[in-house]
Formats: sequence, C-alpha cells, structure tokens
Amino acid sequence: MRPHEKLDVWKKSVKFTVEVYKVTDRFPKDERFGLTSQIRRASVSIAANIAEGAGRKSDREFLNFLSISQGSASEVETELLIASKLD
Repeated sequence: MRPHEKLDVWKKSVKFTVEVYKVTDRFPKDERFGLTSQIRRASVSIAANIAEGAGRKSDREFLNFLSISQGSASEVETELLIASKLD
C-alpha cells in the first residue's frame, strides 16, 4: 500500500479536477446533466482511481487502477474537445 497523498500524479489530478469544475461552471445551464456532469465525473474518477489503486496490496492491482485513470483522462480530453467544438 502506498499513501496516495504523496503521489505527484494524484496531487496533479486533484488540481486538474478543481480546474475542470471551474471551467464547467461556465458551461450553459442546460448542459448541467449532459457534458458538465460527464466531464466532472470522469475527472473525479482520475484521482479516485489513483487513490484506490495506491491502497491496493499489489503492484499489479495498482497498475490496473492507473490504467483505468488513464482511460478516464482520455474520456475527459474527448469530452472537452466536444464541448469546445460546441462553443
């Protein structure tokens, strides 16, 4: 088990999520349950999966959760691109 609070990637993912919340707060209110919700949930998932993986006993489990976090990061990237194209 690793203390996730000491991992730089976890710290950066928390900061990223805070920024995502600030950006999506400016989205149209009619997107509150659409892209806004999806982007926020996916960004939270990045840090949450890093923390959960760090709490696991084996390196293999940790790497699996890092992989899931990477997938969530790709999801956020895609959703922000879509939001950008929609203005």
